Amino acid sequence: MSQSADSAPPVASLRSLVRQWFRHVLEQASVEKAFTRHIECERGVMRVGDDLYDLNSYGRVFAVSIGKAAHTLVEALEHRAGSRFEGIIASSTQPASQLRGFRYFQSGHPTPNADSVRAAEAMLKSLTAQNAASLVIFLLSGGGSSMAEKPIDDEISLADLIATYRALVHSGAPIGEINAIRKHLSAIKGGRLALAASPARQVSLLVSDVPDNTPDALASGPTMADSSSAEDCYAIAAKYGLLKKFPASVSELFHRHVLEETPKSDDPAFHNARWWTILSNQTATDSVAEVAKRDGFMVEVDNRCDDWDYAPAADYLLNKLQQLRQKSERVCLISGGEVTVQVSDGGVGGRNQQFALACAEKIKDQKITVLSAGTDGIDGNSTAAGAIVDGSTVQRAQEKGLDIQSTLAKFDAYPLFESLGDAIVTGPTGNNVRDIRILVAY
Repeated sequence: MSQSADSAPPVASLRSLVRQWFRHVLEQASVEKAFTRHIECERGVMRVGDDLYDLNSYGRVFAVSIGKAAHTLVEALEHRAGSRFEGIIASSTQPASQLRGFRYFQSGHPTPNADSVRAAEAMLKSLTAQNAASLVIFLLSGGGSSMAEKPIDDEISLADLIATYRALVHSGAPIGEINAIRKHLSAIKGGRLALAASPARQVSLLVSDVPDNTPDALASGPTMADSSSAEDCYAIAAKYGLLKKFPASVSELFHRHVLEETPKSDDPAFHNARWWTILSNQTATDSVAEVAKRDGFMVEVDNRCDDWDYAPAADYLLNKLQQLRQKSERVCLISGGEVTVQVSDGGVGGRNQQFALACAEKIKDQKITVLSAGTDGIDGNSTAAGAIVDGSTVQRAQEKGLDIQSTLAKFDAYPLFESLGDAIVTGPTGNNVRDIRILVAY
């Protein structure tokens, strides 16, 4: 795979090399690899990070797994520590075979369904039955916000819950503000699952699809203290005019100012609880940095454009790449997190393909290659994880009669990349540590 530092690889070879780097990311970001790195178990003593748990010393060990990787996480746990666990698994897909001792719920995503509510009710019932002699292992992954959910007020129906989720998602509010309201309307979010499990000893294993500095955003933080307040929620609802968009059962709680406060960091429920992020977006960026350095590139990681619109993000990263180029002939700029796309007239594609296509025109005829892809293997409404472009993309598209500007305007990037053979197709990975962008110049 390695190239000598004083010889530039052919364009097609560089595309192939960067694709190999992304495959390496997916391998390193797998749940199985994460457990190999972070979890050990010998003679019934399980090590998680710096903590030791003598599994044989507890009266009961109960596992709760929520999210896209819910089944995979429990499989990995049993692979490391044996088939000694029982618990609940809530995910949007059903595995080919179920694990003994676990109740499965096929929950909704991106909005809750009836099984999401049943899963949350089952979790609350089982967790409140634990005591100080119990160990509860929480396994949380992306998508968990909708896959286990129960309204804090019984007057809020499933239809009202779904309508509330949709109003929040379409409000224009950033995810932190959306989560603040979700947490205060939920019987399990914002630390309330931890509250239910108290006084049991608790450990949470996190496969994070949220920014690395906000782990409590994962699945809306069901096992973590909530830093937001009911007063914050009232202000957010007013800021985005949400009361007229919420169903009556929800808006009534805001009008009357009767939202129940979520547990805070000084709550006794968290005194015997630990949290370990075993996979995150940093896993992905570190993985690329490792192989790019090995292959002779000067490497820099810049996540500043996380949550930016795709177009200014493309400008920012390409300008940064040109700056790095002044320092070395072979440079690799890595950017983690997600860019945004406001789709007005959508075709088939996603944010990663839109970002890559926006870069294509800007790097025409230059010795630059750009890959942008999602670690979950899914980009928007396409079957691709993302796409790769370089200085030859515009010419190759023109030779096939494809127009990049109109494709960008229609948010229809996937057919173009499929035609060029530059779509990144991995299939769903069953895991998500957000997106990664790799920009290479030589």
